[in-house]
Amino acid sequence: MINPGQKNLNSKKIEDYIDAIDNLFLKLELAYHYQFYKVFGSDNKLNEGKKLWANNLKKYDIEVINKASEEIIHSQPYFPTLTDIIKACEESKKNNALPTSEEAFIEALKSYSPRREFPWSHPIVYFAGKKTGWSSLNEKGRKEIFYDFRRNYERLIGLLNKGKKFSIPKNKTTEELKPLNQKLFASLRKKHNI
Repeated sequence: MINPGQKNLNSKKIEDYIDAIDNLFLKLELAYHYQFYKVFGSDNKLNEGKKLWANNLKKYDIEVINKASEEIIHSQPYFPTLTDIIKACEESKKNNALPTSEEAFIEALKSYSPRREFPWSHPIVYFAGKKTGWSSLNEKGRKEIFYDFRRNYERLIGLLNKGKKFSIPKNKTTEELKPLNQKLFASLRKKHNI
């Protein structure tokens, strides 16, 4: 027997999923305006398209669909096919532990020296910050440097998807300091009347 709370939870989940598909189509419409209307030019085509896409994307979490749609819009100049979206969802699902480019940027801004010792959410955030330049992250206007950071970050995600492993090298152990040469200091003080 299903209790009423469980029924409400399932209907809420379905409503959220429908909203996610509607948002996906809205993003695609805004990003690929003319191309979108070539594909989904009538209400009938739009409704059938939404049904087809929803049916094929139902195995993915809403967060994965949203992240995949953002990645597609940022990287693909032409209207994506359903297959493109599914591939992006698969990649996003693999990298679900990765922060978004915005989250990674904020993490890089909040980091401190020594950067290698900072508790990074993922090593590629460190490498994207390093490639962008720590001084640039600290000095430039946030909007202009964000685009540089995002480009570096997305390139590194692409390498990660191709199988490259990333790990932050640990700082070399600090060398033991040798005691100061007291005779040298004494001779320098004498020489310079200090």
